[in-house]
Amino acid sequence: MAEEEADGGGEAQRVFDALEALKAIEDETARAREISVLLRAYGPKIKELSDLRRDFVLDQRQQQGVSVRKLAAKIGVSPSTIQDIERGYSGSGKTRPRKTKDDADAGNRDDHSGD
Repeated sequence: MAEEEADGGGEAQRVFDALEALKAIEDETARAREISVLLRAYGPKIKELSDLRRDFVLDQRQQQGVSVRKLAAKIGVSPSTIQDIERGYSGSGKTRPRKTKDDADAGNRDDHSGD
């Protein structure tokens, strides 16, 4: 069991094996066709999986009170990934919107600034 967890788990490993099998299809046309089928279905399936993981993270953090670090270790990601999941962010660091000066200032204001 520990070996499965270190290598990505049993189910994840089967997905990796299936991807390798696609790459190994000798007939180039058949390979390209099968890859097209996969890529067409990939987006919605990844969204579903991301939503399932986010639901788990939110439950663990909000309902169970699990710390960011403990949860990160539990599911094999970095603490910053847990924070990104909580915020609903799912892109790469390269495409993450940069904070503007206005964003930074808004975080320093208190809600009663007009009082």
